[in-house]
Amino acid sequence: MTATPAEQPQDFLVWLATQSEGRTASELSDGLAELVRRVKDTGKKGSISLTISVEPMKGADEHTMIVKDSINLKLPEFDRTASVYFSDKDGGLHRNDPRQLSWDTQLREVPPPAGVDPATGEIVDTPKG
Repeated sequence: MTATPAEQPQDFLVWLATQSEGRTASELSDGLAELVRRVKDTGKKGSISLTISVEPMKGADEHTMIVKDSINLKLPEFDRTASVYFSDKDGGLHRNDPRQLSWDTQLREVPPPAGVDPATGEIVDTPKG
């Protein structure tokens, strides 16, 4: 038995184009493009999903329905880089190990030995022996 035109289900794409004055279809198009860009950039998978809820309108006849939609876009994340820190006894984190002396406290200027020009490092006086 074939269905009459009145019994045929409405074309989903026609319904989608009218839902929320067309905003749902537009958001899905934009979301899909964003998803594809992110998948290309990260090399990871993502997803987009449309959920449609239908419920009868309270106080109306059985033919009046409330239709809501929600779009969930799950974009793949970029890998985040890790950093190395050193902890102190109080739980603080430091880029340099607080248990070691720093170079600025260990380095000091040493004067040139006798007979060396301090500006050039040239030996100017040699001991006679």
